[in-house]
Amino acid sequence: MEIRCIAIDDEPLALKKVQSFIEKINGLTLIKTFDNALDAIPFLNEENVDLIFLDIQMERFTGIQFLESVKYHPQVIITTAFEDYALKGYDFNVTDYLLKPYSFERFVQAINKAMESIKTKNPNAVTDEKDFIFVKTEYRLEKVLLDEILYIEGMRDYLQIVTKTKKIMTLQNFKFLESKLTPPQFLRVHKSFMVSINNIESIERNVIKIKDKLIPISGTYKDIFYKTIEDKLPPKFSPS
Repeated sequence: MEIRCIAIDDEPLALKKVQSFIEKINGLTLIKTFDNALDAIPFLNEENVDLIFLDIQMERFTGIQFLESVKYHPQVIITTAFEDYALKGYDFNVTDYLLKPYSFERFVQAINKAMESIKTKNPNAVTDEKDFIFVKTEYRLEKVLLDEILYIEGMRDYLQIVTKTKKIMTLQNFKFLESKLTPPQFLRVHKSFMVSINNIESIERNVIKIKDKLIPISGTYKDIFYKTIEDKLPPKFSPS
């Protein structure tokens, strides 16, 4: 899924920052920038835009005036140095509110909200696209197709996502991934492992085999694991 974005800000450095952050995220395309909100209105009437990064305090035409004037509202992420406008912005059901100067991590959180909203409001927009998540690795966000994931292994401060084609190291934790990778497709089986049920090759004595990896099922997760896959088990099966 491609998310088409525009950015509106009368500060050149602010526009440059948004552009640099967008370039780090696969799936986002910045199609136009504007140094004033008035010029963006006719553009929106002609072009399909999914997401707007909008400054509030601008001289010629404020972000609030812009929101009051546009005919339709794509997802809007407000970017401003003035927190006093937060409540007013949310009157227009904006997706998120980034207070300058904001970090890349905070920017990513806002993008995740926008993606979820776009999927919810436009389910047909993703019918031809395989399910995926974005994970932060080094200084970029990497797109990971869910059906490519074999397992995820905790490695001290990192998680290693092992797919059919590559290995991805990320600082994101199991709590984040468990919120995105839900049963029954994915299950936590150990404090250090989450597995893709579809890619399990065998289970022997509470050890899962996926490719050449042997993954233990710990006592903490054993009952939940077998309960989740019980409709796939033979009759009267009892794990040892």
